[in-house]
Amino acid sequence: MTRRRALLALTCAALALPAAAWAWPERPVRIIVPYPPGGITDIVGRSIAERLAETLQQPVVVDNRAGAGGTIGAVLASQSPADGYTLFIGTSATNGTNPVTFKDLRYQPERDFAPVALLATAPLMISVHPSVPAKTLPEFITYLKANPGKVNYASTGKGGSVHLTTELFAMQTKTSMEHIVYKGSAPALSDLVGGHVQVMFDNVPSAAPLAATGKVRALAVTGAKRAASAPDVPTVAEAAVPGFESLSWIALYAPAGTPAAILSELNEAVANAMRHPRLVATFEKAGLEPVGGTPEALAQYQATEIKKWGTVVEAIKYVPE
Repeated sequence: MTRRRALLALTCAALALPAAAWAWPERPVRIIVPYPPGGITDIVGRSIAERLAETLQQPVVVDNRAGAGGTIGAVLASQSPADGYTLFIGTSATNGTNPVTFKDLRYQPERDFAPVALLATAPLMISVHPSVPAKTLPEFITYLKANPGKVNYASTGKGGSVHLTTELFAMQTKTSMEHIVYKGSAPALSDLVGGHVQVMFDNVPSAAPLAATGKVRALAVTGAKRAASAPDVPTVAEAAVPGFESLSWIALYAPAGTPAAILSELNEAVANAMRHPRLVATFEKAGLEPVGGTPEALAQYQATEIKKWGTVVEAIKYVPE
């Protein structure tokens, strides 16, 4: 009888495991955003937190841990318990370019994070100062080839998406420009308007209003399709460079080792969020396109991005810092 009771107890315990797993979440869930409040990544983090809270029936709180190009928040998230109570908003920087632009990165996206879903993407807009004698992107490429190294382009930092996207464009068009680094988009755009630099690849919400007022000339956007907020501006691919694409992206992750059942429930919750009118409106206002999709699709996309930017970094002989 003692042996039978022991076997019965073990069987009951085994049967109880799935129920215990599905008890998640029983308390608030934290989403680490690796950038300060108020920025695009924070807007996405708070929007998805609001929707997840409705679905999961638990508070979902945003924890901003900014600094060091997003690595402070990424390290904290990667070292958090894999129990579903800590999530991470990763970006094209933290999970795309940082692995190839940082010398001693204390996390590795493919090793330390479990993908949940791609949340949003956004293209950059190529804008030139009106003094540049080019009305279209093909004309601008011709101008660059006729003036190698004489055109200055602005970026918001070495190794960042603006820098690497511009260099990718130069590689694929076989042109060259001089890199001028600024401490943010605002001063860079200010110098573009002032004619101190001739071209900049910047996010659409910042650049489009300047183009609308004639302060700069928009030539193209870097996505695979035209931006909803600038439908008259062609893509780089359709205007001059077939296959060209560069997007800023934001995705939801959990620490590696998070149970598959929790990841599945989170992915389904994200899918529901992507259809919510308020979230869609918030994303569109910020120049973002809601995406969604499977964890497998995000894992593949992330791997492709790391490989792509690694190729650019190697080609321009960028030294990780």
